[in-house]
Amino acid sequence: MYDLNEDTITDAVLARFAETPDRRLKLLVQALVRHLHGFVRETEPTFEEWRVAIDFLTRTGQMCSDVRQEFILLSDVLGVSMLVDAINHRQPEGATETTVLGPFHVVGAPQPAHGADISAGLPGEKLLVEGTVVAASGEPVSGAVVEVWSADQDGFYDVQRSDLDGSALRATFRADQAGRFHFWTLMPAHYPIPADGPVGDLLGATARHPYRPAHVHFMISAAGHEQLVTHIFAEGSPYLDSDAVFGVKSSLIQPFEPKPPGATPDGRVLDQPWRHLVRRFGLKAAGTSKLAKAS
Repeated sequence: MYDLNEDTITDAVLARFAETPDRRLKLLVQALVRHLHGFVRETEPTFEEWRVAIDFLTRTGQMCSDVRQEFILLSDVLGVSMLVDAINHRQPEGATETTVLGPFHVVGAPQPAHGADISAGLPGEKLLVEGTVVAASGEPVSGAVVEVWSADQDGFYDVQRSDLDGSALRATFRADQAGRFHFWTLMPAHYPIPADGPVGDLLGATARHPYRPAHVHFMISAAGHEQLVTHIFAEGSPYLDSDAVFGVKSSLIQPFEPKPPGATPDGRVLDQPWRHLVRRFGLKAAGTSKLAKAS
C-alpha cells in the first residue's frame, strides 16, 4: 500500500492490524485508529498543534512517579475515568455506588487496630468513622479488607507533604465478624487536584477550576465480591456540583455529623467538637458484571 491520502490512509492502517491474534486487542486497536483518525479529520490540526499535543503527552508521562500518576489525573479531568467506571460497575440494588480511585492511593498502608487514630498528630477536627460491610443482599461480610485515605484540613494528602515522616490519614482495616470497622481520622477539606503539571495547564487554558469537594476514600475487598472503590462526600462541601473529576453521586453524599465535646461511642472523651460518619457499604457479588467482549 502506497500513494495513500486522507481518504485512504485509515483503511490501510486498519488492514495492517487485521491479523491481530487476540480478538479483543484487535477490536481496541482498530477502534482507536478509527476514532483518532476521525478526530484529526474533524479538527485538521496544524503541525505545530500536533507537536504541542505530543509534547503535552510527553510531559504528562514525565510527571508520573511512585506517588503521583498524571495520566490518571488526565483521565479523571476528561471524564474518562468515570465513564470507564460507569460501564464496569452497573450496581444492583443494595450495592454501594462506585467512583474514581484518584491518584493518591498507596499500596501497603499501615494496618492499625480498630478504633485507632490515623491522623498521625496532624491538626484538625476529629472525625469518627464507623462502617459496616455487607453483601448487596444485606448479610454482613466478615473479614473484608477496608483501605481508607483522605486529605487533611488544608487539603493535602500525606504523599504531598514533605514534612511528614511516614503515613497519615490512611490505613487498612479488616472488618470483624459482623462486617464492622471503625477508626478516628480528621475532617477532610475540599482541595485542588495537583495543578502544577500538564493537567493543571489544561485546566487553566480551558477556564476550569481544579477543586474536589471534601471526601473520604474507601476501597473494600472481600472474597466472592467485586472490589468496591468509592468516596463518601461531606454534605455541604463546596464543589459538590462541579467536582473537577466528575466523581460525585448523590447516594455518596451524607452529613459528617457535628458533635459537641464529651463522650464518644467508642468510649473516648473529647474536650473539643468532633464529627461522626456512619456508613453501610454494600458489595456486589463477583462474576455478575457483563464485560465488553469482541464480537
